[in-house]
Amino acid sequence: MTDQVGLLVEVRNGPGVLHLLTGVIFRHGGDITSVAILDSDKPVATVFFEIGGTDAMEAIETEMRGLEAVVQVERTNTLQKVYGKRLIIMGGGAQVGQVAIGAISEADRHNIRGERISVDTIPLVGEKALADAVRAVARLPRAKALVLAGSLMGGEIETAVREVREKGLLVISLNMAGSVPDAADLVVSDPVQAGVMAVMAIADTASFNIARLKNRVF
Repeated sequence: MTDQVGLLVEVRNGPGVLHLLTGVIFRHGGDITSVAILDSDKPVATVFFEIGGTDAMEAIETEMRGLEAVVQVERTNTLQKVYGKRLIIMGGGAQVGQVAIGAISEADRHNIRGERISVDTIPLVGEKALADAVRAVARLPRAKALVLAGSLMGGEIETAVREVREKGLLVISLNMAGSVPDAADLVVSDPVQAGVMAVMAIADTASFNIARLKNRVF
């Protein structure tokens, strides 16, 4: 299997354009692992593909350049190579900020050693807003772990946590009131330490495995 490659394709917007592009990739044996459409409301949009499974990238680029709808084709790095794994932190603003301090500091330590981990934060309040956001993390590309940072979470948020854990997402919760801590993989009282442990749990350059912990509350 060849390494994945990023491909930026500027196209004139119109029906069927995506079908044309994916058809080119298919004909040359490419496996599309990710696709995103940027500026879809403008006359010229950009389609970003991540493609693996083929050594025929030059042929793909050449055929795409011959399409009437295509303006420009550029090969680039994949988002996995540039930004790597994603850690998502959500909840109350003050707690989110403290978790981010630990996560960013620890991510920096691993990224210097060749790892790629990026940290995303979103302060949110309200049961429905948080539950919707938790479920959406499972749809985010490259998202490996979620830290829930707040003082009270339960109800529909707990249900959402259990759903995303079933899909393989690691969930760490601050030690808070409500039922979310009961549903999480790991519960950490100190927010800075929660951020540190979340990064350690997803870093290939760290010898830390949550599954091997005897305790799940710290």
